[in-house]
Formats: sequence, C-alpha cells, structure tokens
Amino acid sequence: MPSINRVVMQRTTRKWLEALPLAEMDAAEISGKTGRRFDFRSYRRFRFPRHDICDQPFLTSDGEVRKFDIVLANQVWEHLDRPYAATRHVREMLRPGGYFWIAVPFYVPYHAAPVDCCRWSARGLRNLLIEVGFHPDKIRAEQWGNRQAALRNFETPWPPPYEPEADDLTNDPDFPICAWALAQK
Repeated sequence: MPSINRVVMQRTTRKWLEALPLAEMDAAEISGKTGRRFDFRSYRRFRFPRHDICDQPFLTSDGEVRKFDIVLANQVWEHLDRPYAATRHVREMLRPGGYFWIAVPFYVPYHAAPVDCCRWSARGLRNLLIEVGFHPDKIRAEQWGNRQAALRNFETPWPPPYEPEADDLTNDPDFPICAWALAQK
C-alpha cells in the first residue's frame, strides 16, 4: 500500500509519463523503482550512493557520458550533498528533447539515508531546473499536501500508509507534503 505522501504524486506522474512515447525511450533511474512500472525500450537503475550523481554524470566503459531519453529520480534528491551539481549532470546525460522527472518530499520527517539535506516546493524544483539550464516553458511542476496528511507524518511507523476511507486527498497549496516536476531538455 502506498504512503499517503505519494498517492497524488504517483497518479499525476503516471498520467504525465504515459503521455510520452515510453516504448521508444531509454530510461535511467537514480535509486528508486518508479521506472519498473513503465514499458520503456530500456531501463537502467543506478543506486545512490554507489553511483553518486553529484560527482559526475554516469559514464560508459569508454568514459563517455551515458545518454538517455528520460532520467527518473524519486525521493533521492533530498539526500544529495550537492543537488545542483547532480541536476546539471542529469541534464548532461539527456539526449536532445529528453526528460528529467524528479519527485521530492517537502513536509516530512528528517530521514537520513544516508543523509538528509534539503527540501523543495514545486516552485523550488522549478527554480532548480531553470538554474541548471532547462527552459521555463519546458518544465511542469506540482506539489500536493494538506494538514491532515502532515499530521499523519508524525505517526509511527513512518511513512503512513494511505487509508482511502479516512485520508483526505484534497490539496492545500499552502501545506505541501511533496513536490514533483518533469523537465524537457
């Protein structure tokens, strides 16, 4: 069962990604397992911290930058020491017209795995993506949350499972729990 923190993000993301020609796309994922749900032409997973996107783009055995049509990063950017450098490296790995999908928490407990460094709203993600070179007109960013979901984040065990009969998925734009964006190079 998904966490209440991710239900709306997962539903929106599925619509966004399924509107792309996934069967023609080579995908890379930085940690996470979101990409397993989709029928990409190829899918490669790079686990952080073994593969640290902050240090450099992912390289081929010949030392060339690996190129992808889409790079996915779900709930990992908050753990990076240098997210700006990591985002620049992702952009470098994208083929022309390629996409970067990123999802991050905003209002959730500190969770060091191995570290916990930062948070973004939808506007903050958009700004990060613009700063590394994505054109503002090629970025979609959203956020979701509400006070009831925020209170559930104080429960143990964490994260709280989604309870359809009890959980309100109404969005309160002033109380984001998570944010996500899709940017095209």
